[in-house]
Amino acid sequence: MKNNGSKLQKSLYRLVAICLVPLMCIVIFMIITILSFTHSYDLIVDDIIKVNAYNIEFKNDMDYTMYTIAVNSERAEELVDIDKPYNMIKKARNDFRELFSKANEDNSKNQLDRIIRSLDTLEDRVTEIVKDSKVIGSYDKNMERLDTNIRIITGLIQEQIQQYIYYQTINLDILRVSIKQNVTTSIVLFVIASIGIILLAGMSSWKIMKGIVEPVNELCDMAKSLGTGDFAAREWNDTTDELAILGQSFNDMAGQIGDLVEDVKGEQEKLRSIELQLLQEQINPHFLYNTLDTITWLSEMGENEQVINMVTALSNFFRTGLSNGQPIVTIRDEIKHVNGYLQIQQFRYQDILEYEVAVGEEILDYKIPKLTLQPLVENALYHGIKLKRGKGKITVTGEMSGDTILLSVKDDGIGIEPETLIKLHKMLDGESFAGEDGHGFGLNNVLQRIQLTYGNSFGMEITSEIGVGTEIKVIIPTAS
Repeated sequence: MKNNGSKLQKSLYRLVAICLVPLMCIVIFMIITILSFTHSYDLIVDDIIKVNAYNIEFKNDMDYTMYTIAVNSERAEELVDIDKPYNMIKKARNDFRELFSKANEDNSKNQLDRIIRSLDTLEDRVTEIVKDSKVIGSYDKNMERLDTNIRIITGLIQEQIQQYIYYQTINLDILRVSIKQNVTTSIVLFVIASIGIILLAGMSSWKIMKGIVEPVNELCDMAKSLGTGDFAAREWNDTTDELAILGQSFNDMAGQIGDLVEDVKGEQEKLRSIELQLLQEQINPHFLYNTLDTITWLSEMGENEQVINMVTALSNFFRTGLSNGQPIVTIRDEIKHVNGYLQIQQFRYQDILEYEVAVGEEILDYKIPKLTLQPLVENALYHGIKLKRGKGKITVTGEMSGDTILLSVKDDGIGIEPETLIKLHKMLDGESFAGEDGHGFGLNNVLQRIQLTYGNSFGMEITSEIGVGTEIKVIIPTAS
């Protein structure tokens, strides 16, 4: 489940804020400063470029135009545009007024004001020359005005423009110094902020790391204890963050594992107890005494070959039954054990017992709990065949059906009484069964071991009919 308000997550967000917010503020400040200085610089440079265009061209054009008008009074309109001086002055006046409206420094504003007033004076002098140029005999007077008025005023305007450019150059230098100072200040602020960020981030990181590493180390120690089998080990954490939740989950897991281990131990002990009971039943003194009596009788009769076969069968029977203490054996070994048992019993009950073992080769290497089939064969003999008049037969078969293996022990004995069969079916469904006639213990023993090994989905099926016989099917999975 997602925890949007977790303590650890908030701590990480706080650390990110400590690192990023001051840096972003410094960066924004530097960007604004740079943009401001760049704008001021561009304005000054644009003003200088615009004014510099009047520095030389204005004087030369104005002097040449007015000279042409003064010298060629009668033909002036043919040679030049009489309105050109006025247009030049008008354009210059507009440009310098625009510069005046944007100027902030007093020196620059004063100089621009002088230039504008000089342009007004120049316009008056141009009017006088243009007017007198149309009067015959005013040549000398106009030439004098050209020298004493026009050229002097344009020269004055040129000097004023150069003075303005000089002041703007000073302003550029002031701006440069200001930029340098601000850059220095920004660097100092950046260094101070970086040191502060590093200190704060270091403290926050140490706090976060401590809050993570210590609980994780404690969890590791508890996990090691759990790995050694100490299921009573518990992780302690008095915090309320995710690691505390993880620690609590670890404690719950340790408790559950401990309970499961105890359950497994109990099941294993129960399984060993069942196997021990089966072995005790298998090493039945009466069965052993009767077998040894049969061997003695055969020896006295001189049936040496039969004695050898009987002893060999008895040896194989106990060897496969013990199976080196392994609780799980192959179906091949289990069938050998059943064959040994039936071979021994056939020596004793050769007048009433026949048997057949027909198990498919494809299932012989699959695993099965040992002593699964022998108790069923023993039940078939003692509760089915021996109580029947005449000879009977026990058939053991096995085959694969999908992902399961079906093993069958079938006899043609007297069958099971309906009341007893009902009790046995209930036992297969999980109810206890005392088994007064001997069926119950062996079947219940086998059933419990199958279900302890494979789960309750597997087990046995019993079908029986009085006078016809009984069949018990063992159902186990192929994946064991």
